[in-house]
Amino acid sequence: MIPIQNLYYLLCYAWNRLPEPAEQQIVEAAAFHRPLELLARLLLTGTRRLLRQGLPTGYSEQTQELPELRGRLLLAPTLARNLLPQGRAICTYDELSAATPANQLLLGTLQQLARARPLPAALRHEIKQVVRRFPPALAPLPLSAATLRAVRRLRPTGLSAFLLNVCELIHHSALPTPDAAGASRFHDFRRDERLMAQLFEQFVRNFYRLEQQQFRVSSETIPWQAEAETAEALALLPAMITDTSLESPERKIILDTKYYTAALRPRYQQQKLISPHLYQLYAYLQNQPALPGQQLEGILLYPAAAQTLDVRYTLGGHPVRVVTLDLAQPWEGIAADLLGLLQLPDRQ
Repeated sequence: MIPIQNLYYLLCYAWNRLPEPAEQQIVEAAAFHRPLELLARLLLTGTRRLLRQGLPTGYSEQTQELPELRGRLLLAPTLARNLLPQGRAICTYDELSAATPANQLLLGTLQQLARARPLPAALRHEIKQVVRRFPPALAPLPLSAATLRAVRRLRPTGLSAFLLNVCELIHHSALPTPDAAGASRFHDFRRDERLMAQLFEQFVRNFYRLEQQQFRVSSETIPWQAEAETAEALALLPAMITDTSLESPERKIILDTKYYTAALRPRYQQQKLISPHLYQLYAYLQNQPALPGQQLEGILLYPAAAQTLDVRYTLGGHPVRVVTLDLAQPWEGIAADLLGLLQLPDRQ
């Protein structure tokens, strides 16, 4: 299982954000016992920075009874209450304030963490102190799938986007039923293979996007090199979407990540590569036309768990490598191994 300190780096790159030096020092110095402690610490550190900078503001719609016209007059409720003879009216208007959905969700998440018994008492006390620094009039939004979707639609950027990702992962970690005291319970999200597979894929792709300049990095759709009697028949073919494509004028690498506990499976008392994974990569390579003078390569990348593996083949005329990445080693080793995958064999 991935050490909690390494989760910080995985999450930063998965969310397309370089690790912050101040956060790195906190993460490396802390002794975390649960992933929830890491998420709470990241949320706490980011919120403090957000409060120092000033909470982001936005326009929100307000409806009030006013002694003067402002914004749009709501005629029906004004007449129903006979306010016009009193020189008053009910109006709706936009007001610039810190009462944005993103800030409200952040406050609601912190309040939930302040009651989370799995967190150490000292950390919960720090969270409560930060909660008191929010404007008193700011109403918290509960952490839920609906509120996350609503805030996500507003497309936050920068630090606010990072904190939203942390809130979303906290939501994924929460169990549906609270404990006897009504406080939220949480599980270790590292055991969620579907979630970790998505994070691992995003981590690898964004690491290469941020940490090297030799290749252009993308996720692309590969068209089938196929013919059919009708366009409708062609449309029935499944989409081939790469996890990560790295392209330069001389080389193109199609890298497929697989978050599995083992890169080999027993078959007839022998260990074998997982055939659907190899077939999928082979189909990508066979349907991907290379540019003149460009070498097309494939990599299957697994996290090292049950065993380590590094084997090379030539399949259909293309170099293919099946390799594991040790996510339990120090971060510097993980970064070096990822960059090493891009080196040609005679340069290693």
